[in-house]
Amino acid sequence: MAIKKQFLKSKPICKVTFTVLAKEAHQISVVGSFNEWNAASTPLKKLKNGTFKGTVDLETNNSYEFKYLIDGAYVNEEQADGYVWSDFAGAENSVLKL
Repeated sequence: MAIKKQFLKSKPICKVTFTVLAKEAHQISVVGSFNEWNAASTPLKKLKNGTFKGTVDLETNNSYEFKYLIDGAYVNEEQADGYVWSDFAGAENSVLKL
């Protein structure tokens, strides 16, 4: 798993690319505070090499909680900027700081 951040000079936006290597997976989405935890709004595209990839434009000077939804199971990002406990989920969420 990996996160790539590309900050735009012209706008307070960061293009965040999420990459997950999961050859056996059928469907992966990124869910989080930036999309109201809606799996349908941010699906990742499966590439021929088994990697899932997608880019989201997010406002800078914010932090966002998120997880990957891999075939129905929630998974944290190993390279997240941090983790925070969620009473709602009863587990930690990954944190992205921009």
